[in-house]
Amino acid sequence: MSEAEPNDTTTLEHWSFLLVLAAVSILLVWVTWPFVGPLMWATLAAIMFQPLYKWSVKRTRGRRNWAAALSLAIIFVAVLLPALWIGSMVANEAIKLVNTLQANPPNIGAWVDETYAMLPADVQRFAAENGFSDFSAIQERLQGILGESAGLIAQQALSIGSGALGFVLSFTIGLYVLFFLLRDGSRIGETILHSSPIEREIADRLSDRFLGVVRAVIKGSGVVGIVQGTLGGIMLALAGVPSALLLGVVMAILALIPAVGTALVWAPAGIWLILAGDVWQGVFVLGAGFIIISSVDNVLRPVLVGRDTGIPDWIILVTTLGGISLAGFSGIVLGPLVAGLFLASWSIFQEQRAEDEEAAARYRMKVGPDGKARSDEELEAIERLSDPSDEREPQLAKG
Repeated sequence: MSEAEPNDTTTLEHWSFLLVLAAVSILLVWVTWPFVGPLMWATLAAIMFQPLYKWSVKRTRGRRNWAAALSLAIIFVAVLLPALWIGSMVANEAIKLVNTLQANPPNIGAWVDETYAMLPADVQRFAAENGFSDFSAIQERLQGILGESAGLIAQQALSIGSGALGFVLSFTIGLYVLFFLLRDGSRIGETILHSSPIEREIADRLSDRFLGVVRAVIKGSGVVGIVQGTLGGIMLALAGVPSALLLGVVMAILALIPAVGTALVWAPAGIWLILAGDVWQGVFVLGAGFIIISSVDNVLRPVLVGRDTGIPDWIILVTTLGGISLAGFSGIVLGPLVAGLFLASWSIFQEQRAEDEEAAARYRMKVGPDGKARSDEELEAIERLSDPSDEREPQLAKG
């Protein structure tokens, strides 16, 4: 028997175990995939509320179970209950808005005719020649959409019970997992970093980057979105816009999208008020949205997370929209997380390449073109040549 056979057997066993490990990991992801949303939000909440858990540990004198329970109770009362209450109010307001639009659909044709009459004669002639003066098709389509929405609501009425049951189940699982992540999150994270098949320094840097992006997205964008949504809802309510609470919540969500964000709500609302004849209210909404709502991001975000989160705004915009299209509401956080890990990974790879090139340059300097090692005098002369502050004429030693 040759000496290579035991090594071959050991290698086969090693790769077989890695294959089994990958298979069971994929199976675990597949089994838990229906609850990936609650698991992800529980993980993010555990990261954000770790300071609260540490405070609870001190208050409970080191009893981790009681500390996790106390933290979970505070989160439920201070965060989840108000969110559920606001969500129910928003749902009711959305239903009322749909019913109102069905009963009294907006007369877009009349608004367009009034606006068209105020335009100069040359502009009217240009609009008529290019077919921009006939909005009857848009009016008919809007009425058709409102009619279809009633049928859609009726079709979904039968699934309300199962949907509510699924929400309660997901909500309960999220809270249950959050308890254990608060209690054991640090040890779980350390175990993952220790077991990861990459260099520990790289794993630590990726972990730090992940935590930094989570805090930037939730603490920064989340707080900014809540403030912008609150101010926007108050602004719309003062201007007399119907369903101001619903639009304020929509603004809070859209505030997570850079560049456009809340302007997708307050700009059309201001224009709608002007077209409806409420000129001063429309000007107030447009002015307050441009001056106040848009300035909140520039004022609060540097205070909360600093000016540089390491991710360009255009990448955040693209990844946020892509995350929403793939994962729904969870994509608002998932997209920037993927972008942050992507940039961190390539940054580490670039640094490693730079270190390799520096090492290769040092090796090339020590070895001459003929493949022979250079003498100490030659190396000193080459170093003087590469140093612009050294004005002495180097004399290369001749071989």
